[in-house]
Amino acid sequence: MKTKKITGRIQKIALIIALAIFLVPVTSCAQRVNFLVSTVTPAAKGSVKVKEDSNKNYRIKIHIVDLAEPERLSPPRNAYVVWMVADDNVPKNIGQIKTSTALFSNKLKADFESVSVEKPKKIFITAENDPSIQYMYSEMILTTNNF
Repeated sequence: MKTKKITGRIQKIALIIALAIFLVPVTSCAQRVNFLVSTVTPAAKGSVKVKEDSNKNYRIKIHIVDLAEPERLSPPRNAYVVWMVADDNVPKNIGQIKTSTALFSNKLKADFESVSVEKPKKIFITAENDPSIQYMYSEMILTTNNF
């Protein structure tokens, strides 16, 4: 009788430990935010994932589908530029995102990855003639809400 009670307690403790080990990594997962519907490219859908790494940097991953090529916009542009707003509320150009077609499909997709020392508050994309500009000149194509 006593061995059954002890075995039952050990099983419960083992289950609690296993759940704790499983739940700890889940709580440290990346934060994912979807882009809002665009008035310029309404078919485009995508999301941004932000995850803090072991060096206290923030890894930013963007995935978008059905984003029209910038040359097809009105007026046409040369590139899509990804901007990040941090605590200082100043947009920073963090790179260019390029569209491509998926393998065996005509569906356009775009992927982007970058690392920042600052935690992003908001991510948005503009279409620009010069991808290396430091101040945005065009309207936002896609944007997130604040993180």
